[in-house]
Amino acid sequence: MVAETKLYDALGVSPTSTQDEIKKGYRKAALKHHPDKNKDNPSAGEKFKEVSQAYEILSDPEKRKVYDQYGLDFLLRGGAEAPPPGAGGPGGMPGGFGGMPGGFGGMPGMGGGGTRSFHFSSTGGPGGGSGGFSFSNPDNIFADFFKQGGAGMGDDDDIFAQFTGGGGRGGGKPKFRDSPMDRRRRRAPSPEVTTVLKPLQLTLEELFTGTHKKMKIKRKTYDDGSGKRKMEDKILDMDIKPGYKAGTKIKFKGVGDQEEGGTQDLHFVVEEKPHPTFTREENNLRMYVELDLKEALTGWTRTIPTIDGKKFTLSKGGPTGPGYTETYPHQGMPNSKKPTERGDMIVEVKVKFPTSLTLVQKTHLKDIL
Repeated sequence: MVAETKLYDALGVSPTSTQDEIKKGYRKAALKHHPDKNKDNPSAGEKFKEVSQAYEILSDPEKRKVYDQYGLDFLLRGGAEAPPPGAGGPGGMPGGFGGMPGGFGGMPGMGGGGTRSFHFSSTGGPGGGSGGFSFSNPDNIFADFFKQGGAGMGDDDDIFAQFTGGGGRGGGKPKFRDSPMDRRRRRAPSPEVTTVLKPLQLTLEELFTGTHKKMKIKRKTYDDGSGKRKMEDKILDMDIKPGYKAGTKIKFKGVGDQEEGGTQDLHFVVEEKPHPTFTREENNLRMYVELDLKEALTGWTRTIPTIDGKKFTLSKGGPTGPGYTETYPHQGMPNSKKPTERGDMIVEVKVKFPTSLTLVQKTHLKDIL
């Protein structure tokens, strides 16, 4: 049996709870009632103060032992020995300890009357006020809990880091000194590690043969000594396989800017530079031959280059209509997944018509055609 349970009730735990269960109870209650999450609820600040003060006593084995045996009033009066026989109050506690400002004051369903209350002191620590125990600033309790690893007990670490980014709301500053790592942890974190896309422009010839690229990038990191941001250069090596297409992503994990949630991933996205001769269509290459009307009607000859430097002669006796195509199998781009396979090269004819004809020319054409 314990003298009273109001502190355990505040954290939603039982008097038989372990220290880990008390930490989890405080963590849950502090997150629920923290003023930064309840800006439209004026009573949240008092709730937050109550759970913080309850945790301050129950997380200390010696204070918890005194509380379990003799109750809160006895602890607040600074009692270290058992109260004298016949003393008033439950569990031998001195009675009538009430009217103290702040903290607990008769929470619903928590046992005890509304006249019992916690004494809040922003100076914190034992020995305050009238010689009894006085509570620390609830913001400091919360921040100390974070510093001691309490945030690692669940999935809301970013909330702890955000809440503990400054001094107490009562005007007092935290009693611990920040290290550079602490300052880094309390910066507003990224919700997740981001992926940054960067274009990588390549010629059609590079995509045909494949190539190796070295890319120098600048990335933002944190200096371990000062915790400040700094810029550093990094060289990335990448292999471009034959047959890569526009839109192909070359991925690097954890090489970008260092953020609170981790280090950014970089994805280089292949872009094809315009080619003076060929247009790519999947693994096929298309080129155009332009003929004037006379060549289209009477015949023509052209030398056709390939992407890998070979040459073909293409001749037609005419007439050749607009849109005529000639296909050269396996003279296109390689398949990136099967490099021995290639697409086709397609030669398409365009006919350039005259913009005007004289009357004599029209007459001759009518006679001929």
